[in-house]
Amino acid sequence: MPRAVRERQMMDAAVRTFGQRGYRAASMDEIAELAGVSKPLVYLYLNSKEELFTACIRREAAALVEAVRTGVTPGEPADRQLWAGLRAFFTHTAEHPDGWAVLHSQARTHGEPFAREVAVMREEIVAFVTLLIVEAAREAHHDPALPAHEVAGLAEALVGAAESLAVWANATPGVSAKNAAATLMNFAWAGLGNLMRGESWSPPRL
Repeated sequence: MPRAVRERQMMDAAVRTFGQRGYRAASMDEIAELAGVSKPLVYLYLNSKEELFTACIRREAAALVEAVRTGVTPGEPADRQLWAGLRAFFTHTAEHPDGWAVLHSQARTHGEPFAREVAVMREEIVAFVTLLIVEAAREAHHDPALPAHEVAGLAEALVGAAESLAVWANATPGVSAKNAAATLMNFAWAGLGNLMRGESWSPPRL
């Protein structure tokens, strides 16, 4: 069997085991058995449990970022682009629940090296969402020089909401990726739309 195919089998088994059992409870014996290979072969290819987990994080993070990026068609109206990106995000997390568990639940809670790997992925998604919102804001305000930092917080909030909603959607029977994306669009776009028109909310004066 080609090395790439065998490695993919081991990675698939590792993601499933880490996602369902957690990093600490998962064993190399269990991963090897699920992959249909010997435990020494797993160590030969991926050296240690820590390196295997890191490889899983990187693979799943790259796949999620790619799914979101390819889901968006440049040149579409801002709301269509955001809708497409959200649908791609929720579709991917629904179709790969173990990979999402590795990224969202496991990597963030088992030490700085793992958490940093996920942070890099999150920063890339936030930057991409920031760009989508900035383009919409610049168009709405007829200001091509509108700085990105003015909407960066909105992108952070939107990505955080999407992460939480993905966990809820995966745990709630009957909630599809389309449902989850529509929920977040209804929650976020009305507010974003008002902001684009200059109708931002202000706290009451005391």
